[in-house]
Amino acid sequence: MNFSYRIAYVFWRNLVSYKRFVLTTFLASLIQPLFYLITFGIGMGAYIGHFGGKPYLYFLVPGVLITSVMMTASFECMYGTFVKMVHEKLYDSLIATPVSAEDAVAGDIAWGAFRGLVSGSLMMIVAIFMGILPVSLVSVLLLVLLMIFVGILFSSLAMIVTAFAPNFDFFNYYSELVITPMLFFSGVFFPLDKFPAWMKTLSLFLPLTHAVAISRAIFNGTYTRGLIFNFLVIFVLEVIAFFIGVRLMKKRLIK
Repeated sequence: MNFSYRIAYVFWRNLVSYKRFVLTTFLASLIQPLFYLITFGIGMGAYIGHFGGKPYLYFLVPGVLITSVMMTASFECMYGTFVKMVHEKLYDSLIATPVSAEDAVAGDIAWGAFRGLVSGSLMMIVAIFMGILPVSLVSVLLLVLLMIFVGILFSSLAMIVTAFAPNFDFFNYYSELVITPMLFFSGVFFPLDKFPAWMKTLSLFLPLTHAVAISRAIFNGTYTRGLIFNFLVIFVLEVIAFFIGVRLMKKRLIK
């Protein structure tokens, strides 16, 4: 792998381009997670009442926050990267310079993680305005760090999908068969303890499950030793997905 400081140049190029669409992308990043907070948190929360001694929103917000990071990072490195690669031919221009293919792909993964961080941070701000606050300032900083890790993970997984995508329709398979099941079977909206045993086991293979568990623990200040396992799953999968994603994208770019 031929990585260099030029990754930062790719990231900076994306940031400069992003300034033109910052308002619309902010709104787009907020709509779906905010919809979940309002419909599930306020609507269903009114029927559920307190959940584990606290309002249901305290259970929901940490999961929706991480979900927002996952979805924004994934779509940025699927649709956004595909447009730059196929329609704008941006990658062809980049690798014709001293920027290597690895730098170009890693820079886009970093960019996807940043977009996820922005989306998650916006959701945290909205939650705070709704009166749902993390237990301490340290928790806020840890949540930011977690969002970066989760952003890199799902950006890398999305890059693997993009490396095989012949067209936009191909992304529907990943969205409907991977992202959507994770959304509903990773403990975002309800606990997993009432699930059948086979479904609980299946949920352990979903990276979002581990990310939500850590997010909820940090948000509420309830740390357990099991979080070490959750973090290791995310970290190991992230490293593997990153290098596979870079390698596959390089293979597609340099034929």
